[in-house]
Amino acid sequence: MEQKKKTESKGSLIDLSAKTFIQVCALLIALMLVSIVLTYIIPKGSFVGTNPDGSTDYLNYVRSDDASGIPIYKGLLAPILVFFSDNGLTLIMLSLFLVVIFGAFQVMNDVGGVSVLVGSVSERFKSRRNLLLAAISFVFMCFGAFLGQFEEMLTMLPIVCALCVLVGFDSFTGFLVSIVSCGFGFATAITNPFTVLLASSIIGANPMEHIWYRILIFLVMFLLLFGFIRLYVRRIKKDPAASLTYSHDEKLRASDSTVSTVGFSPADARRIKLTYTVFLLVSLCILISCSATASLRDYTVPILIAYFLIFGFLAGLICARSAKPVLKSFWKGVSGALPTILFIALASSIKYIFDEGAIMPTIVYQINSIVSEGNIFLIALILYLIILVLEFFISSSTAKAILVMGMLAVVNVGLSKQMLVLIYTFADGYTNLIFPTSPVLLIGLSMIEVDYFKWIKKSAPLFIANLLLVAAFIVIGILIRY
Repeated sequence: MEQKKKTESKGSLIDLSAKTFIQVCALLIALMLVSIVLTYIIPKGSFVGTNPDGSTDYLNYVRSDDASGIPIYKGLLAPILVFFSDNGLTLIMLSLFLVVIFGAFQVMNDVGGVSVLVGSVSERFKSRRNLLLAAISFVFMCFGAFLGQFEEMLTMLPIVCALCVLVGFDSFTGFLVSIVSCGFGFATAITNPFTVLLASSIIGANPMEHIWYRILIFLVMFLLLFGFIRLYVRRIKKDPAASLTYSHDEKLRASDSTVSTVGFSPADARRIKLTYTVFLLVSLCILISCSATASLRDYTVPILIAYFLIFGFLAGLICARSAKPVLKSFWKGVSGALPTILFIALASSIKYIFDEGAIMPTIVYQINSIVSEGNIFLIALILYLIILVLEFFISSSTAKAILVMGMLAVVNVGLSKQMLVLIYTFADGYTNLIFPTSPVLLIGLSMIEVDYFKWIKKSAPLFIANLLLVAAFIVIGILIRY
């Protein structure tokens, strides 16, 4: 009964603020309107001929001066018409995937799957505090790197902070080993479905090819982050008053908040832990096996939809022992995901307008001309900076992937498809922990009562080192032909 009440009292994991939703929609609509205008300004053209392998020859461009821009009504209806275009089925499957996976993870959170998994790791290492921090940080990085979780981890922040305070650290340490670690994992993606898999699908790359390089990057970034955490912990050990959350933690100690508020019996905790350990391991196996098998690669998203829909509900049912709270949680997750469907429609409509207005070949041809004789290392870094700028305005990974990767899929910049995906994941992820347009960052900081500018000042050395490592990994990737 206690578990059921807990499930029903929680809010949606994906809960975009009205301000964030309006900002993203306004920006995408503005880009869409600009795109319509551009079809009347930019010369029209097309690519003719094919390469020996049957692919389009993007260097054989023919200009069409007699073509007109896209009809106004068609441009305005693009967010709807795009679902009936050649890419319509892909967009529909992507929308279903987002809805189902958000619903499944909402159920996992509400029935205690996330809290029990993290809590079990914490219990195992409670007598070894430094190892405890490393274990929690590593688990949260894995949530981001393998499963693309980030916003969802906000629900775990109070529990992790209470645990850190209980064992002698502070809430800011909890913020670092949970939200920041998950953000690092999201950017240091290995099988992240919202960056690596989505971007690879759009650009036609095999996400499992050279995966060892992304794993190496993951380990290096983990060591960087954990080194930063250890330096901070040493400082507050010498001077507890130096804690960024000293006042906040005094109130937390006074309220006697601990991880025991999770409220599961040992038997329930064991059942939940086993259920979701199996659930997540199987999902990872499906991701890896489908992506690595040529005959299954095109069916990865439909297979994942079926798996998360059926077994996501079944896992929740095993843990909650009641269908009603599981259905309610799933619906909360679905409701939270609905705004992202609109983002998909608006973002994909821009490329649709460019295609229908016959200006995409012209844009691609001009980019090819500009970078054809450029330094490949400089090109890679410029692309990275371009995506960084987009990240400031569009925090949705899905929206940016459709905009950016859709363009890069047909641009000849001399970089491998795997390198383009790597550059995209680098630029898309770490800024979620820096830019003030990131709702997760602002909410997380407000929960531990840390000012945004204090966070920027404190984390500056971490992200400067991170930026240097990112640039180094891009350069090394090009050198080793990643």
